[in-house]
Amino acid sequence: MRVRVIVAVLVAVLVFYFVLLADRAFTLIGSGSAAGVALGIGVLLLPLIGVVLVAWELRFGWQTQQLGRRLAEGDGAEWPAAPELPKRPSGRVERDAADAYFETVKIKVESAPGDWRGWYRLAQAYDLSGDRKRARSSMRKAIELATG
Repeated sequence: MRVRVIVAVLVAVLVFYFVLLADRAFTLIGSGSAAGVALGIGVLLLPLIGVVLVAWELRFGWQTQQLGRRLAEGDGAEWPAAPELPKRPSGRVERDAADAYFETVKIKVESAPGDWRGWYRLAQAYDLSGDRKRARSSMRKAIELATG
């Protein structure tokens, strides 16, 4: 629940920022000068792009959460949750343990590449190993397989 509150606050701040940017853009467009109109259109694009990106990220988070719920409700009994891995004093998982877990999950995914549950676990394994880019890519694959 705490994460939702943080996300809601951040989205509210972004919306406020986008409204301010849009107001400045319309002021510039209303100036009537060619430079003002051109600059205003450019500034107006920033909140539009921002809204699309925020919506995209919120959708990704929601879809990820839905898959996590499905697994928690027993839709992935053959794909058990990540074991309790040893952690450093900082709270992060020890790299060697994360890499070993990653290898076991990778082998299972290679044996069943069309199973979204495996890709979900692979995304978790990448995240534990600190590879966020591949974690997000694997999660997108899991979403695609689960919904498609």
